[in-house]
Amino acid sequence: MLRFMVLSWTLLLAAGCGSDDGVGKLNKEALMEPTSEEMKAEGPEEYTVIFETTAGEFELAVHRDWAPRGADRFYNLVKNGYYNEQRFFRVVPNFVVQWGMSGDPELTKKWQGAQILDDPVKESNTRGRITFAATNRPNSRTSQVFINLGDNTNLDGMRFAPFGEVNEEGMEVVDKITAEYGEQPSQGSIAEQGNAYLEEAFPNLDYIKSVRIDD
Repeated sequence: MLRFMVLSWTLLLAAGCGSDDGVGKLNKEALMEPTSEEMKAEGPEEYTVIFETTAGEFELAVHRDWAPRGADRFYNLVKNGYYNEQRFFRVVPNFVVQWGMSGDPELTKKWQGAQILDDPVKESNTRGRITFAATNRPNSRTSQVFINLGDNTNLDGMRFAPFGEVNEEGMEVVDKITAEYGEQPSQGSIAEQGNAYLEEAFPNLDYIKSVRIDD
């Protein structure tokens, strides 16, 4: 139990427009201004996000009523291509797979301070649920997210509010994401050097090729 609690608190943060086929193309101009109206659109009440990764393809169903602020932030990040080419830099079996730091240090720097207000926790952090990472301070969610690989229900009382979930078939793909490096990648180094650091030091990391909202 002690190890689980230590791991859970390491969820703390270290720190465009879609094409016709729905793929979120990188809209760097919008992403460089996290407070712009372009980055504050309200997402649909229900939407599906399709991830194409080096481990395979999986779908994620987002439910805005679970955590509206989180669902809206995720919608805008996906729509503007923020998560494309990002590495799954933290993978702990039976716990979480985490990502959300841009391969471009400029973008990571911009988003480190782009907090959103907390959502009440309405759903539990069971296997397959996606949730924003946060620090131990209120209202500290920005861009990092994690998928629960196990039933992490003790996170429910720590302000971690799930906003969607991967179906059973998709979790077969998520489970294939390499855990070779565990928690070794340094978030400080990712912030400073982006994908250049990860590609050199952790070449076998799986990553997101592209992600799109399924219209």
